[in-house]
Amino acid sequence: MPYNFSKLNEKTKEVHEWLERELSSLRSGRATPAVLDVVQVESYGAKMPIKHLATITLEDARTIRIVPFDTSVSKEIEKAIGLANLGLSVSVDDNGVRAHFPDLTSERRVAILKVAKERLESARINMRKVRDEIVRDIDAKEKEGGMGEDEKFRLKKELEKLSDTENKKLQEAYERKEKEISS
Repeated sequence: MPYNFSKLNEKTKEVHEWLERELSSLRSGRATPAVLDVVQVESYGAKMPIKHLATITLEDARTIRIVPFDTSVSKEIEKAIGLANLGLSVSVDDNGVRAHFPDLTSERRVAILKVAKERLESARINMRKVRDEIVRDIDAKEKEGGMGEDEKFRLKKELEKLSDTENKKLQEAYERKEKEISS
């Protein structure tokens, strides 16, 4: 009787998406609009993400241009980016807000890589939890008499192969970010 690994596939997809979001929010030496995803702007009596208040575009390799739909919120956007402590220099002009990414110092690169490594480890922990959950499910099915011992060991071996493949993908995502930060 074949085992349905769809739960594993679903959970691993969630873990991969989470890691990609987390890594994209880490600032590298290049401008990337994803860094601003964590910034909440106090506007119209509520806190809102910048992308709901403005158009975000890349001006050059180290500068993001933020053009508010309503120019009266430019100062609030500038203030929110400053409070988010992203290490960006922010200025307001006639066209909106400009966020400049300064060059990374070697200490800052090491600190960012440390955070990226922590996020990778969190993703691996989540993957282990999913794997352990499926192992318990396979063991329970074997105890119920739904499968034989040989089938149980075959499924566990298949699960390990799938887990190893997914962990390699997580490692590759981290290595891409590491290369981006180091360059």
